[in-house]
Amino acid sequence: MNLQIVALLGQDGITNGAIYALLALSIVLVFTVTRILLIPQGEFVAFGALTMNMIQNGQRLSVVWLLAGLCIAAAFMDLVDMVRQKRSRPSLWLPVKLAYAAAMVWLAFTLPLATLPMLLQVVLTLALLVPTGPLMYRLVFQPIASAAPLVLLIVSIALHVALVGVGLLVFGPDGARTAPFTDSNLTLGSFNINSQALWVICVSIALIVALFLMFERTLYGKALRAAAMNRMGARLMGISPVFAGKAMFFLAALIGVMSGILIAPITTIYYDSGFLISLKGFVGSIIGGLVSYPVAAIGAVFVGLIESFSTFWASSYKEIIVFVLIIPVLLWRSLTSRHVEEEE
Repeated sequence: MNLQIVALLGQDGITNGAIYALLALSIVLVFTVTRILLIPQGEFVAFGALTMNMIQNGQRLSVVWLLAGLCIAAAFMDLVDMVRQKRSRPSLWLPVKLAYAAAMVWLAFTLPLATLPMLLQVVLTLALLVPTGPLMYRLVFQPIASAAPLVLLIVSIALHVALVGVGLLVFGPDGARTAPFTDSNLTLGSFNINSQALWVICVSIALIVALFLMFERTLYGKALRAAAMNRMGARLMGISPVFAGKAMFFLAALIGVMSGILIAPITTIYYDSGFLISLKGFVGSIIGGLVSYPVAAIGAVFVGLIESFSTFWASSYKEIIVFVLIIPVLLWRSLTSRHVEEEE
């Protein structure tokens, strides 16, 4: 192994680690606020990449029916809640959901998808998939928000299995790649840096900084931080747990879909590829103890580097090496942390 190989492996490791860091942050964000371990996080990654590929190839966007179905189901749930609570008027969000679904169906079947500029393709992909995050929370998790963490975990696994089936139905079994954002490479001496890798790193850093500023500087961000630190205290201060849950799922969907768009030009993505990708982000979040955002991000980058160098030394065992990292971390945390009763 020479210096150039080390540089290439390091570039791949940091690129993958940046994506794992984003997924680790989203897993930690959702868990700390809602107690939900978001197993379907990887499906947002896979759906984002495959939807972007369909747009670039000018294929019919069947995934829009997933959005439309979720919007209609959520609107129906809102009507059921209105009847149960004996309210005379429905929520203002009910017509908004239906109108948004109709608008996206119209755009998906009328726009010249393949000829759209890259930026509009990205925006359309985000517009189709990111709203499915809060809609899934509304339909699946909001009715059981007060359930035990084990129940939430079982439901999360069931949702993951269902979404994998939806992915196979909508996108088919074939893998796909997308066109890179730019074709040029950056040359530093004798090293060539892939431009898409730079996009991944820069966008990941931008998202992490944006999340930091949102949680530190905005009122909504501080409210979500309060919900993460003390759910009961947040409720007593008037912070809606429903709003917190939907906001976290929105951020998780945004991060997942954007991650899929970023890595689609680098690696072939299949309908079920997201689970393995998010599992590596989960390893990073475990290193952070599912509570520490900076440690989770650093742990995820470390996972990316370990995976990259394992590919060179023992490619057949790279997945095993990555997941074995969980064992010493869990052992160390079990020896150094005290048992705390679950907050009621």
